[in-house]
Amino acid sequence: MNSIVQPDGIGGERPARVAAVRRELTRHGPPRSPDGGPDFATVTLPERDGDQIRDLLVEEQVGTVVEIGLAYAGSALAIGEALLRTGARNPRHVVIDPFQYTAYDGVGWELLRSAGLDDIVELVTEPSQRFLARLADEGFTADAAFVDGSHHFHNVFVDLHFLGEIVRPGGIVVLDDVWWPSVGAAVAYFETNLGWRPVPGAVAEGTTGPAGGRPRTGAYRLPDPRPMPSFKEFRPFC
Repeated sequence: MNSIVQPDGIGGERPARVAAVRRELTRHGPPRSPDGGPDFATVTLPERDGDQIRDLLVEEQVGTVVEIGLAYAGSALAIGEALLRTGARNPRHVVIDPFQYTAYDGVGWELLRSAGLDDIVELVTEPSQRFLARLADEGFTADAAFVDGSHHFHNVFVDLHFLGEIVRPGGIVVLDDVWWPSVGAAVAYFETNLGWRPVPGAVAEGTTGPAGGRPRTGAYRLPDPRPMPSFKEFRPFC
């Protein structure tokens, strides 16, 4: 991990600097658009949703967050702002994105650096399904996670499986694009069989989907203690 410095308090200069970079990104887009790169408006978490995630993480007083998917850093900036505002002694933000340099030309990481977050963030450029397994083996613990990586069902499922081991009991997992059938189906397994529960009101004012008004993001609290159900107790989830 990178070296860690102490953050300023809730009203300090560092959170304000991050908030300013977030506003600039929302109003004017990224500093450059990579040739053939994914569309900024399509892949970036809307500002309102980012505000809600920031506020949720502050309320939870998180100190360590794992994030899957960096892209143009919209969500990462919101998470970084939250980590600074909680006043955690050693804030840590592990961001996993194997496409940051191949598809996004490093723009998201540059924005995190411009916001002064590179001393609390570690960027991992390998598939989350591999890296999370190693984190779990190492006994790494996080207070929360944000998931916006691969939208293939099997990849989301594997991500959530390992995050269920990494995020502490009672912690929070937030997912973007739960309106996608593949993402929604993956999290439905953990709700139905492992006791993950939606956090009431956490994303009540966020972006809603084009069909049926389903929220774009979903926040789930992990059970405490962590359950160990028998395979005989399996319940269909789709």
